[in-house]
Amino acid sequence: MTKKKLYVETYGCQMNVVDSEVVVAILQQQDYEVTDRMDKADLILVNTCSIRENAEQKVNQRIREFGRQKKKNVNLVVGVIGCMAELLKDRLLEEERSVDLVIGPDAYRQLPELLQEVDNGQKGINTILSLEETYADVSPVRLDKNHVSSFVSIMRGCNNFCAYCVVPFTRGRERSRDPETIEREVRELYEKGYREVTLLGQNVNSYHWEEAAPGAVKHSGNQSFGNEKDNKKNPAVLHFEDLLERIASIAPDLRIRFATSHPKDLSDRLLQTMAKHPNLCRSIHLPVQSGSTAVLKRMKRGYTRKMYEERVRSIRKYLPEATISTDIITGFCGETEEEHRETLDLMKWAGFDFAYMFKYSERPGTYAAKKYVDDVPDTVKRRRLNEIIQLQGEMSLESKKQDAGKEFEVLAEGPSKKSPDDLVGRTSQNKVVVFGANGLKPGHYVHVRVTGCTSATLFGEVIG
Repeated sequence: MTKKKLYVETYGCQMNVVDSEVVVAILQQQDYEVTDRMDKADLILVNTCSIRENAEQKVNQRIREFGRQKKKNVNLVVGVIGCMAELLKDRLLEEERSVDLVIGPDAYRQLPELLQEVDNGQKGINTILSLEETYADVSPVRLDKNHVSSFVSIMRGCNNFCAYCVVPFTRGRERSRDPETIEREVRELYEKGYREVTLLGQNVNSYHWEEAAPGAVKHSGNQSFGNEKDNKKNPAVLHFEDLLERIASIAPDLRIRFATSHPKDLSDRLLQTMAKHPNLCRSIHLPVQSGSTAVLKRMKRGYTRKMYEERVRSIRKYLPEATISTDIITGFCGETEEEHRETLDLMKWAGFDFAYMFKYSERPGTYAAKKYVDDVPDTVKRRRLNEIIQLQGEMSLESKKQDAGKEFEVLAEGPSKKSPDDLVGRTSQNKVVVFGANGLKPGHYVHVRVTGCTSATLFGEVIG
C-alpha cells in the first residue's frame, strides 16, 4: 500500500517543534510518511505561532503559497494547526479558501477524524482547549537532523496571563505531565544516542504533579522568590526541582537543559539542585521583558525589578559559572524614555550573554489590547529596539572575549555550515563553539580551548 505524503512547516517556539513531532507520530498511524518536498505532499500542515504579529505575517505568506500549490494538485489538503489556528480560526475559515483543516494545540488526536471530514467535502475544525491533554502517551517522531539533542515537553499551558501574551488563550491553563512518562521518554532518547535533552514548558519551573491524584493539578507556581520555607518537600507532591533530580540521575553524560523560566518560580532550591548535578547545564533563560518596575506592573509580570535582581544574584551565588539569557520587549504601552533607559541599565547590570529582543505588537484578546492604548510610535519602538540590540551585541561580544584561552567540555552537534572540516557544538553555558572535526562525530564530548570569537560564536581547538 502506497503511503500518503505529509509535509510539515513549524514556526514559533520549541513547544511547537515538539507538537509537530507529536502530530507526525499520530499521522504515521494513519499511513502517512514525512516528505521534505511540498510538491510531493498529499497533506500540508503549518504549525503556527501567534506570539508576535511578525510570525503571523510569515504564516499568512506561506498559506498563500500553499494555495498556489493546491491549484496544481486539487487533492492536496492544507491544514493550519497550533496557536494561530486557536486564535484566528474564524478569519482562517472565512478568508483562506485553501485551508481545509483548522486545529488547535489540544486537538491533534482528532486529526484522523478531521481528515475524514475533509474527505467528505467538509472543513475539519477543532479548537477546543483541554484541561487535561498533555500527549503523555504519544512518542514523538524526532524531526531533528543531528540526533544529538532533543526536546521533551513536561507541561502545557500557562496561568500567568501577562498583559501582552496570548499563550493562556491559545494553549490553555497549566497542566503538568506524569513524571513517569517524562522519565521514560528521556531514557528512550538516551538509549537512542541522544546526549542532550531540553525540558519544555511555557513556565517550566512551575511544574507540579500530585502523585496521589489521577492526573496533574492546576498550580500557579512558587510565589516565594527563593523563600525556602515554601519549598519544603511533600512526598505526595513532585515539584520541578524533584523532577530535575530524577532526570539528572538517568545518566551522567546526558545533559539537561530547561526553558522557559518565570522569575517568580526560580527558587533557591532549584539553583541548589542544579549546583549538585554537573549535567544540569549552567545556563538559565530568565525573561525580564523590562527593566522598569512600572512597566513590569503594567505588563502584569508579578515581580519588580528588585525581585528580578535578587534572582540574578542567587544565580551568581549558587552557579557562578552560569550564563543568563533573557527576553526583552520594548515599546510596551505607555513606556517612557526613562523607563526605556531603565531597561538598558538593567541589561548592563545583569550582563546577559544573549537576549531575544522584540518591539511590542498588540495581540488580540489580551489584557493590553482591551485595557491599554498602544501609544508608543513605531519609529520610537524601532529606535529603542536598535539601541537594545546594539547594547546586547556589545555585551555578548565581551562575554565571549572573556572565554579566550579557557577550556570547555563541548558536545559536538553536527558539521559547521561554513566548512565540512569543522564541527559545531555547545558548552554547558550554551555558547556555540566551532572547532576542527579531527575525526570526531556528532554526539561526542570533546575538550576545546577557545582561540577566538565573534559576538555569537566561539572558535577553538580540540585538546586531549
